Amino acid sequence: MQLIDTHVHLNFDSFQPDLDEVAQNWREAGIAQLVHSCVEPAEFEQIRSIADRFPELSFAVGLHPLDMDKWTPDTADQIRSLAESDPRVVAIGETGLDFYKADDRAQQEQSFLEQLAIARDLDLPVIVHCRDAAEPMAEMLRDWIKSGTVKGVMHCWGGTPEETQWFLDLGFYISFSGIVTFKNALQVQESAQMVPDDRILVETDCPFLSPVPKRGERRNQPANVRYVAEQVARLRGVGLETIAAQTTANARRLFKLPVLESSAQVPVPTA
Repeated sequence: MQLIDTHVHLNFDSFQPDLDEVAQNWREAGIAQLVHSCVEPAEFEQIRSIADRFPELSFAVGLHPLDMDKWTPDTADQIRSLAESDPRVVAIGETGLDFYKADDRAQQEQSFLEQLAIARDLDLPVIVHCRDAAEPMAEMLRDWIKSGTVKGVMHCWGGTPEETQWFLDLGFYISFSGIVTFKNALQVQESAQMVPDDRILVETDCPFLSPVPKRGERRNQPANVRYVAEQVARLRGVGLETIAAQTTANARRLFKLPVLESSAQVPVPTA
């Protein structure tokens, strides 16, 4: 049995002193593969160097909606070029919309559309960040689908069940993070119960959002995705083995991840 953490940020400074130990932790926890997200194209070489060290790591390239100050007329071409430069790039992102504190809605929307176009042209999924923007996000994707196709995942999902259904209807996968383990995250927990078996994913979004029972640890890590999977299994009334098999198959399908020979030998502890 194995798990895939579909959203990590291992290039952040908090991981630099002990990344080898963190890797040992995820391997011992049965995390067979990981997908490293990208906040801005300038991170690409650093992420690629981490993937050189850990063969179970695939990665993405994109620009986060809260980094619009880094968007230039050349950014889209840069993202496209970087995505084509390495076969380990399995997605565009993270991209999306975040209107929680931002006042640059038009620029975010334009950047998102341009990254959608790159994903379509390269036949890659998008990793979508969506905060306080579910309705405009769904409307943009509905309009996009009228003239093209798009596939991807709503990452670190925190929306309502109604919003969850919007993105399911658009064909998106839904990924749950440590938020689903929080006592008061009732709407997220309800969403985790309704997502079809073939569309559900798990992630840590590390170093953020440590799940229960690791809430006291300031730095989340990939090994903790097991706690997310355990909570999703409880909510859906199935065993951990079932959720592990479903989410692993879904991640490999969406991101076209290779099946690594060594990954099949990594056990998930039973307690």
